[in-house]
Parts: sequence; structure tokens; C-alpha cells
Amino acid sequence: MMYDRIGALPASRTDFVLESIKEAILYGKLKPGQALVETDLAATLNVSKTPVREALKTLAGSGLVVMSPYKGAAVRTVDAEMARSVYDVRLLLEPEALRRAAALGADFAEARSALDDTEDLARRNRANRRFHRALYAGCGNPLMVQILDGLRDQTALITAAGWGVSPTWEAEDAEHRAILVAAEEGFGDAAADLLRRHVQTFADRVAEELPDVVR
Repeated sequence: MMYDRIGALPASRTDFVLESIKEAILYGKLKPGQALVETDLAATLNVSKTPVREALKTLAGSGLVVMSPYKGAAVRTVDAEMARSVYDVRLLLEPEALRRAAALGADFAEARSALDDTEDLARRNRANRRFHRALYAGCGNPLMVQILDGLRDQTALITAAGWGVSPTWEAEDAEHRAILVAAEEGFGDAAADLLRRHVQTFADRVAEELPDVVR
């Protein structure tokens, strides 16, 4: 097995392959820049090449894989340009989504649950995804949620790269708890401001530490 699954089993073989490769990328089993050879992945996962090929196309669409007509597929390498682009959109939408969720009295129980799921780095990265989604999921605007959901995989890849250079998750955990308290108490503006600073601080640090552009 390429990685140890945590959570519900995928609904189909195609989903299984997609989730297997995705988690192997997000949690370091497949390294940035590593070639993704269909025959090797198929053998590892004990499937044909067809679901592997479809999974790689899907992952290319979500920004985790790059496809080249000459070199084939490879794990995307995170650079400062990518990080700035992703976090620019998050800074525009995520604090406002949280402000609205708090104003609507959204349930943040999932966010609180995610704070304690920190057994190892893989779980911590997964919990970070859960936490941030739980903050904006109740904003009342399905399109806003959809846009932010579309950035989750790339955000997780950037987060893993940032933590690989400098493990700052303890400070970020304290920031998460302050954001959540404000949101749970209905202080939407304060929660949004705390979240904006939290995201901006991480984005600035990662952009300084990563290479400018990887081609």
C-alpha cells in the first residue's frame, strides 16, 4: 500500500487510485518533482493503468501534478509564485467567509475536533485542511465554498512544503485556537481579522523560503 488510509474507504477503484496518489503526494510518499510512471503506480496499487491515467489527469486539474507531452506526469514542485497566487485568493475570500459563518451562528464543532488531530505530520496536515474548511463551510454562499474547496489540495501541498523547511505548527495551533474562540463567540469581525493575519503570516514566510519559480 502506498500509504495508510485514515477515514472512509473510497467508493470505487478509480476513487481509490485517486485518493491513494493524492495522499501520497500531500504527505510526502511521492516527492515534489518525482516522475509519476503509470505502470509503476498501477503495479503498486494493484490496478490497471486506466484508473491511474484518469487519476493523474484529475490531479493535474487540481494543481498537484504537472503533465508534459515529453516528460509525462510528475508531482508538482511548490515555488513562491504558486504560493503567492493561492494565498492571494484565500486572503480575499476565506476571512470574509468566516465572518459570514460566525454572523450566521454556524456550527464550528468540526473545527474544534480538528484541533486535536495532531498525532503525526500527516494527520496534522489533514487536520489543518479540516480546520480551515470548517471555518468557511457555514458562510451561506455555496459558490464561495466551492472556490475555497478548489484550493484545498494546493494549500495542503504548500503547507507541507512550508513545514518541511520550518515546522511552525505549534505557533499556528495557538493562532487556530484564538480564531476559533472568536468565531464560536460570534465575533465575526475579530475572527476574520485573526484569520487574515494567520494566513498572511504563513504566506509571507513560505514565499520567502521557497524558490521564486520552478519550471
